[in-house]
Formats: sequence, structure tokens, C-alpha cells
Amino acid sequence: MITLLIILLVIVCIALGLFVLIQNPKGGGLATGGAGSNMFGVQRTGDVLEKGTWVLLALIIVFSLAITAMSKSGSGIASNSKIDEHINKAAAPSILGGGAPASKSATPAATPKASDSTKK
Repeated sequence: MITLLIILLVIVCIALGLFVLIQNPKGGGLATGGAGSNMFGVQRTGDVLEKGTWVLLALIIVFSLAITAMSKSGSGIASNSKIDEHINKAAAPSILGGGAPASKSATPAATPKASDSTKK
């Protein structure tokens, strides 16, 4: 079911892109139709394209919300996917130094000596 919704979402997105490319807010461009092939007129074509744009936008929102809701509920995707298995197998982060406790006599290698503080 999710695959069908994703396919429909892609189709609606492509259609919305075409609707937006055809429109021109100043009355020119592809919305005018060319020489003599203007079957609706400039104003009516603009209205149809504008309403179609809003409808396609609403469909994108509805399909996106439906896909999100279905994937969160787990009804459309198998719960034991490879990603989930990989996350579950991930080891806990280890302590630096291999997990052995540091002895109190060990000093860090980057500690500067106090006698080197004078300039020559």
C-alpha cells in the first residue's frame, strides 16, 4: 500500500511541476496557448491552472501524511528490516583505553613539565 502511495506521490509531484511551469502570472508564456490554439482564453486557462495547482498541492500533503502515518504504525513496512537489525546489533560505545581502569601512578604523555615555563 505504501508503494502505491509513493508512486502516486511521484506522479502528483511531476504533474504539479508541469502545472507550475505552464503558468505565467503576467498572462504570457505557455498558458496563452500560441497562435489560434487558445481554447479557454487567457483568464479561464489561468483559473484552471491555478485551481489545479492548489488541488495537486493538497494531494501532495494528503499523500505525504498518509505515507508517514502508515510507516509509523508499521502496517506497510516489515518491522524486521535490515536497518532495524543493524541498529540492534550495534555495540555500546567502549570506554577509551580498552575498558581497563587507569592507574593513579600513570601520568598523561602531554603534560608539560613545570621547569620548562621560563624563556631563554
